[in-house]
Amino acid sequence: MNKIVECVPNFSEGRDTEKIIYITDAFKNLENVKLVNVESDVDYNRTVVTLIGDGQAIIDSLIEFTRRCIEKIDMNHQSGQHPRMGAVDVIPFIPIEGIKMKECIEYANILGERLSHEFNIPVFLYAEASRKEDRESLPNIRKGEFEGMKDKIKDPNWAPDYGQPEIHPTFGAVAVGAREFLVAYNIDTMTMDESIPNEIAKSIRKSSGGFQYVQSGPATLAARGHTQVTMNILNYKKNPIYRIFEIVKSEANRYHTEIPSAEIIGLIPKNALLKSIEYYLECEGQPLPEKNISIKDLVSLSKKYLKLRDFDESKIIETYL
Repeated sequence: MNKIVECVPNFSEGRDTEKIIYITDAFKNLENVKLVNVESDVDYNRTVVTLIGDGQAIIDSLIEFTRRCIEKIDMNHQSGQHPRMGAVDVIPFIPIEGIKMKECIEYANILGERLSHEFNIPVFLYAEASRKEDRESLPNIRKGEFEGMKDKIKDPNWAPDYGQPEIHPTFGAVAVGAREFLVAYNIDTMTMDESIPNEIAKSIRKSSGGFQYVQSGPATLAARGHTQVTMNILNYKKNPIYRIFEIVKSEANRYHTEIPSAEIIGLIPKNALLKSIEYYLECEGQPLPEKNISIKDLVSLSKKYLKLRDFDESKIIETYL
């Protein structure tokens, strides 16, 4: 069986189309690396890239990708809705097929060492690759963002895992890790008052007493004219999407605001959607879908019940396997 790893590098540019194309072209026409998704957001000023392929080949491609980000992104002049500490902000490795987590941890260490050596970038290992308990959580590492990291990194407790305790002057720092599949999920709130999604986010995230595997916060999408409850679902099997979606709708009623739509950033496994569709069909007394339901039909049902916008077959990981 082939070993297939997913890698989802996030870089801090979501507005300049020419820069985004130049940077992501680092992944075009490569052997053993498939570029399956590039998703940019002007309000977040961030682009999420999804790669699938051989781990070592992906590592090699990330070196050229990082070089291009250094060339085009100066964090001293970057801002956006999404927290960030580097031009390439985070690079996770995720086991997909024929590969174990320990191998993804090895990939994270190999890449971290190369980035620090070749570009003088400080690297923090996070999630399953972390060496310290307080570095398992990415938000904990990123706290203070690019501006605060200049002083934070000098604290011996926050010395990087690779590189010197000093940020790269224009790039900043990067987190490299290994983790299980994460669902990046945002729910739109029909208001421009960010205090409302902020309160809703408190009701669902772990740190405020909500769901065990949810990290959440508010965001304003000025270009779209509304706000969002933005989140990462760290374990969709234990915190299914439908349950989070229904709680957010219920909380939105308290503030007399509507939930018109939601979105998936990057890719999502077929099963993560199927479990939620089963819930809604059971509520309506409808027959449950076959386990071998087509991806096309699953997309249609997901758009109907979960109100997913900008969603098609290209967002489901099984499309590429």
